[in-house]
Formats: sequence, C-alpha cells, structure tokens
Amino acid sequence: MAMPKFAAFMLLALLAISMLQTMVLASGHHNNKGYGPGSLKSYQCPSQCTRRCSKTQYHKPCMFFCQKCCSKCLCVPPGFYGNKAVCPCYNNWKTKEGGPKCP
Repeated sequence: MAMPKFAAFMLLALLAISMLQTMVLASGHHNNKGYGPGSLKSYQCPSQCTRRCSKTQYHKPCMFFCQKCCSKCLCVPPGFYGNKAVCPCYNNWKTKEGGPKCP
C-alpha cells in the first residue's frame, strides 16, 4: 500500500519541479550574464550599443544599426564583435543584399 502512495508523491514532485523550471526559463533568468533574446529593456539599448561599438572606427553607423537591432531584438551580443549566436534575432536580421544588418 505504501508503494503506490510513494509513486504518486514522486510523480507530483517531478511535475512541480518541471513547472518551476518552465517558469524560470520563460522569465529569462536562464541567460548567463544577461545576454540572449529579450534580455534587455529598450532603455538599456544605448549603453549596450555604446559598449558594442566602442572599438570600431565606424562608430556612428555601428551605433545606428546596433540601436535599431537592439530595439527590435531586445538584446546585444557580448563583446565588441561576433558572439551573435546568443541573440538569434540580432544574428539573423539581414540587409536587402543579404548581408548582416546588426553589427
């Protein structure tokens, strides 16, 4: 008689843990260091783009396109160049010619 009760308890515990994990993942807290899709608020875009564009000699166009991309994707990849895989929207947005839109 104890075994069915124990199995039902374990099933309920697993269900509760699964629901908790889903809620944490949906809230965006799974991103390391705050990067990834939707990890930023729109007011954070200027400072993140300043960081992203700080080492390029093409600062004005970098800032223009970075802020445009950030406002759409709500993320800016870490570092000064590359690392776009952490933000698929930022990475996959292309120009009419098929080149990358986001710096």
